[in-house]
Amino acid sequence: MPNEVKSLNEECGVFGVWGTPNAARLTYVGLFALQHRGQEGAGITVNNDGVLTTKRGMGLLTDVFPNQEAVGELTGSSAIGHVRYSTAGSNLLENIQPLPFNFSDSQFALAHNGNLTNAISIRKQLESRGAIYHSSSDTENLMHLIRLSRQTNLDDQVKEALDTIKGGFAYLIMTNDKLYAALDPNGFRPLVVGQLPDGGYVVTSETCALDAVGAEFKFDVKPGQLLIIDDNGLKIDKYTEDTQLAICSMEFIYFARPDSDIYGVNVHSARKRMGEMLAKEHPADADMVIGVPNSSLSAATGYSEASGLPYEMGLIKNQYSSRTFIQPTQELREQGVNMKLSAVKGVVAGKKIVLVDDSIVRGTTSKRIVKLLKDAGAAEVHLRIASPALRYPCFYGIDIQSVKELIAANKTVEEMREYFGADSLAFLSTDNLIKAINLKSDAPNQGLCVAYFDGKYPTPLYDYQTEYNYELRSLQEMR
Repeated sequence: MPNEVKSLNEECGVFGVWGTPNAARLTYVGLFALQHRGQEGAGITVNNDGVLTTKRGMGLLTDVFPNQEAVGELTGSSAIGHVRYSTAGSNLLENIQPLPFNFSDSQFALAHNGNLTNAISIRKQLESRGAIYHSSSDTENLMHLIRLSRQTNLDDQVKEALDTIKGGFAYLIMTNDKLYAALDPNGFRPLVVGQLPDGGYVVTSETCALDAVGAEFKFDVKPGQLLIIDDNGLKIDKYTEDTQLAICSMEFIYFARPDSDIYGVNVHSARKRMGEMLAKEHPADADMVIGVPNSSLSAATGYSEASGLPYEMGLIKNQYSSRTFIQPTQELREQGVNMKLSAVKGVVAGKKIVLVDDSIVRGTTSKRIVKLLKDAGAAEVHLRIASPALRYPCFYGIDIQSVKELIAANKTVEEMREYFGADSLAFLSTDNLIKAINLKSDAPNQGLCVAYFDGKYPTPLYDYQTEYNYELRSLQEMR
């Protein structure tokens, strides 16, 4: 799926640190570890004795900060940073985060991972009250809600604003003297806390970023929590009692780095178990197993071990190519697929192959990879997908907001197999996906959001509901 030509794009990665020298350099290192979560833009805001300074730009982190001097210009003991893929708002500089706000009495900077489902309604309401927006990003709503709140102190203003927005979000909010971190009531997006050897605190999207900066993991932020960090330490608060864990299952399937842990579950181990269960659920008469680099390799290893078929490196990825799904246009994504993958003819020629991929969205790349292997002489290609078929949009931070984009919503498994040119095609069941991840939560689906597979959304869809209902009716009429 890293090669999938699709509109499945991870939202963003956030990193914040409080109370340590060289905060900007640590934030740069942390963001570098999160680069897989977004490649459209990056930025860092530092707090230097109560004064906030922001540097942000388009492209990779190394494009925005091409050398150590560029990072060194940002001095301060606290910072927040962001790597972006746009789920809401155009790919423009004014939407690159952290979003800076300079008021007569204070400064703020916001970094957001996720997607708000009532952003359009809130924006209309606030603009009618005189709010002036500087970006098209849904992130900006929170700042306006905070400033327009009639609560008497900032902590309560932030709580009121967080309780007003809906959808999926992990927010970092830096002020002149505090760092706030908040997670939505369902915990759709991951957020973790660590502590540096010098006592400074780190809040970030994945544990791999904690490892990168040498921070010790402390805890996963829970749904509905609000963390307040200042020079006195860390305070754990909450802004709502109405919570129920439903973390995005795509974090385990594809988005998170394999060395990250989410709620105590190692991502690589979960993917390997997906592959093992896939082999038991859908075996194939084949000579070898190969995986689509890179996020499918863990599942392919699991499939190989469970099936007894040897694992081979049948596909080679150009390690200097970026994740194709993050390219801003489909033409560029398709060009990226051609540039980044090649088949190892000496391995696959004359062989019956099980090709393991983590998921299928539009299917264009799956078709290209099957053809690539057959052109290299593969006798058969049996496509196995280590997740259920994606049939429903996501509205919480993954940029699939139309049923029309999803090949599994428009074709049967047999029709997809024929389109891909594969000799067989099978998907992991939703039940086995949940068992493989094994969160052990007492929430529905063990605390996972699997709405992309079964259409059962954990929350109302608010601004998206009418269009979504129309799409479903249109799809049913076509069938």
